[in-house]
Order: sequence, then structure tokens, then C-alpha cells
Amino acid sequence: DMLALQMIKIMDKIWLQEGLDLRMVIFKCLSTGKDRGMVELVPASDTLRKIQVEYGVTGSFKDKPLAEWLRKYNPTEEEYEKASENFIYSCAGCCVATYVLGICDRHNDNIMLRNTGHMFHIDFGKFLGHAQMFGSFKRDRAPFVLTSDMAYVINGGEKPTIRFQLFVDLCCQAYNLIRKHASLFLNLLSLMLSSGLPELSGVQDLKYVQDALQPQTTDAEATIFFTRLIESSLGSVATKFNFFIHNLAQLRFSGLPSNDEPILSFSAKTYSLKQDGRIKQVSVFTYQKRYNPDKHYIYVVRVLRDGQVEPTFVFRTFDEFQELHNKLGILFPLWKLPGFPNKMVLGRTHIKDVAAKRKVELNSYIQSLMNSSPEVAECDLVYTFFHPLLRDDKVEGIDGIARPTDTSPSSPTSGKVGGEVKLSISYRNSTLFVMVMHIKDLVSGVTEDGADPNPYVKTYLLPDTHKTSKRKTKISRKTRNPTFNEMLVYSGYSMETLKQRELQLSVLSAESLRENFFLGGITLPLKDFNLSKETVNWYRL
Repeated sequence: DMLALQMIKIMDKIWLQEGLDLRMVIFKCLSTGKDRGMVELVPASDTLRKIQVEYGVTGSFKDKPLAEWLRKYNPTEEEYEKASENFIYSCAGCCVATYVLGICDRHNDNIMLRNTGHMFHIDFGKFLGHAQMFGSFKRDRAPFVLTSDMAYVINGGEKPTIRFQLFVDLCCQAYNLIRKHASLFLNLLSLMLSSGLPELSGVQDLKYVQDALQPQTTDAEATIFFTRLIESSLGSVATKFNFFIHNLAQLRFSGLPSNDEPILSFSAKTYSLKQDGRIKQVSVFTYQKRYNPDKHYIYVVRVLRDGQVEPTFVFRTFDEFQELHNKLGILFPLWKLPGFPNKMVLGRTHIKDVAAKRKVELNSYIQSLMNSSPEVAECDLVYTFFHPLLRDDKVEGIDGIARPTDTSPSSPTSGKVGGEVKLSISYRNSTLFVMVMHIKDLVSGVTEDGADPNPYVKTYLLPDTHKTSKRKTKISRKTRNPTFNEMLVYSGYSMETLKQRELQLSVLSAESLRENFFLGGITLPLKDFNLSKETVNWYRL
């Protein structure tokens, strides 16, 4: 642990010297003897497992636990945006550091999150690629830990956004900065070969770090390489399954959290009848459509207490009602509780008809709940559920949130093009390198079902009467903000020849039942570029 933390601290110093602050949490660790030592306490932090199991043993398969946990401790939009930013930067640093050092045995009990959004890793017993085994399989199957619930925080919702492009850029920048100091890390680790660490006993262990740093590749090639690692990690089901197995292994029947822990995942504190006053009437008043971060319905609950003239209104999601019911079942296992509405719905769940039906069912549920035994109806769990949160007091909570601009096929924007593309253009050894990095703000509503497009990029070097210069990227699915980081290569061209050519770039949406749809394009005269050096820029489509 001391060695791994020292290496991470050196990485952080390198990043900071280059003006890149990844907001790393570097805690102290000191070995004082065999199997003994001290580790610095990092306050206001929880393990991912503790956060995820608030949503049940299968919480590791759900996308929203981390975002909702952060929102609980950062209730205002300004606080939540700051916490999300801290998460994006620190997560990028963790991905690079754990990959380069080959930190293994990564499960949700040794990855932690601070209330402020800073993510960090603990317990470095397995490193330099020495993975923990599960039977004959490696438990660490992905290059590093990057799960869909982390991506949910990074994106600010389920769909890819330009925030994920920032995350990819941070990862690639951090990775390339460390690569420039490959010899430093190899020399430092080689000094520890005689220390007796089982994972660092020979030159073959150093080779892991050397291979991870890709010392012979260019920065552009390394950027492409690390982008593919990000895609591989994010697409790995094995990581979530590993988390799930760990949840099962750690499972203990412990009822509700102790008094110093939140009793509900969305409320930072516990409240009681004595604190808030007896609830006289409660009903599900109405429901509202929200778009923060994704489309969903929220239920407006009207609460009137003894001594109050005007009622208060609290806003709760269906999942939060279900959490209340589940925890009442733990707290009162022998009591007959009211039946809870079925969560399973055929077809789409975020539609008005479903919300209207659930409003009636949830109102019936809480009426039955409040008319049940005082032990149940007046318990702290129920009173915490109905206690106003900071988000309930906000003006937009009462007024509702306006629907975003309509981009359906029938709207005026349909058929328009737009957006921006980020390119890196360079030339060496008689070869033009065009790296397609990111695209942002493509027009939506152009596909058969009115959903987001399936964008890809196609380029030509003009003039090209026979279309022999066509190059294409892979297709990104259902996104207006794709990340490609793919290199399109044109070999065998002199600089003089290229000065007479134009790079034509088109962005299209791949469609299965009709012609591919044009989303935008740009033509760049290469005479306008200084091909002797790399040019990285955004271009309007």
C-alpha cells in the first residue's frame, strides 16, 4: 500500500506540474512492523458497496445509486454540479493510475466516494497485474473499473453528453503525461525488487508497467489506445458481476442502518414525530414530468401536520416510495403491511398513463399506511420519508420543469443540421493523419423512431472522382455527443500535393430501414493548415 500510494502521489505531482488537477485524494499510509501499520482516515466517505446496497443486493447493477447518493449530500444544483465535476476529474485520475500500476482485486469495498464527489481507491494488496482469482478466472477482467453508475454521474444522466468527452480527454491527457515519465516509474520500482514484495520480485513484473505505458507509441496512438480501454471497461459486465458477488459475500442481516447513518438513501438525516409534529393528513396530490437528468415522473405529496394552517409539499419518485416500503418490511417483518404497487409495467414506464395509474395506487398505499398501527405509521422511517428536503423547498419544485425544445420529426428543427466536430490533423512520413475525436450537439429526432442518431464520420480527399479516398469511423449508437478518437490515415501524399486538396468530412446517422441520414458536414482546404505541426480544433458542421 505504501509503495502504490507513493507512485500515485508522484503521478499527481506530475499532473499538477503540467497544470492538470485531477483532484486526487492522497491519504497517508505507514507500515510500522509485520502486519501492522497506520492509515490516514478520509472523513465523509463511504465505500461503493455501502452506497449500492442501499438499493438492495443487486444495487451494483443499477445506474442511479451513486448519483442519488451525491445529490443527497449536495442538494442544490450548484453543489451537485461541483460534486459531479470532482467525480469526473478524480475518476479519470483513478482510471489512469490503477491501469498503469496494474491495481487488481478491484471490488466495491475498496473503492470509496467522498460526499464532495471525490472518488479514490484503497487496499493495494494486488498490483502490477497480479489479479485475484475466482476459481480459474481472473476477477479483474476489465482494464480498470468504470461502470455504468459512474458513467451516469459523468454524463449527468443515461445518455452520452459532452461531459463524457471531457472525461475521455482528461484520461488521455493524464495517460500521455505519465508516459513521458515512463523511465522514472520503472527506475523507482526497480529499486524495490529486493524488498520482498511477492508482486515485485523480478524484471517480468516491471514489464507490466512498461507494456502499460506503451513507450514506443505517439501521443495520438496512445489516445486511441486508452479510448478503447475506456470503451472496454465501460462495456464489461464482469466488473458489475464481481461487485454483486462481493455484495453477497459481505451480506449480513443487520436491519436498518444504525442511528449515525442515513435511514433512507435520499435523506441525510433521520427525523421523528417529536421533531416534526404529528401528521394529520397526507395524500398524493398530483404528479409532474421532470427532465433532470432524464425524463421521469415525480409525485407531489401533500402533508398537513397538527398546528399547521397551510400544508407542505414534498416530491418523491416511485423508487423512493418503494425504498420506504422495502425498509418497512425489514423494520416490521411480522406485521402485515399495505400492498405496494407493482413496479413491472409492460411497455414504457415514463409515460403519463403509467404516472396517473401510479398516483392513485400510491395514494391508496399511503392512506393504508397512515391508518395502520401507530408503531408503523408513526415510526421514524415514515416521518423521515415525509420530512421536507432542500430540493422540496426550491421554487422549480413547485412550479414544475418546462419541457425541453421539441425535436420530434414533426418539429421545425427536423431535417436541420448542426453541431461541432473536434479534429486533430497532422502530417509526417508522407502521411496525413486525421484523428476524429468528438462531436457535440448533433440534431436529434432524425431516426425512424424519433430517437437520437447513430452517428459516424466519413471523409474524402478532394478532388476524388473515383472515390478511392473514402475513410469511415465506427458507428456510435443513440447519441448526439459521440466520442470516436479514431485515426483516419492517408498515406503516400507529399505536402505539396496535400496543399492542393480539401478534406471533406460528413457526419451521417446509420439507419436500418432507410437511407443513412445526413447530420452535417464541413470542407477544410488543407492549404490553410500548417502541416508541419499538429492542429487540434473544433469545427462547426
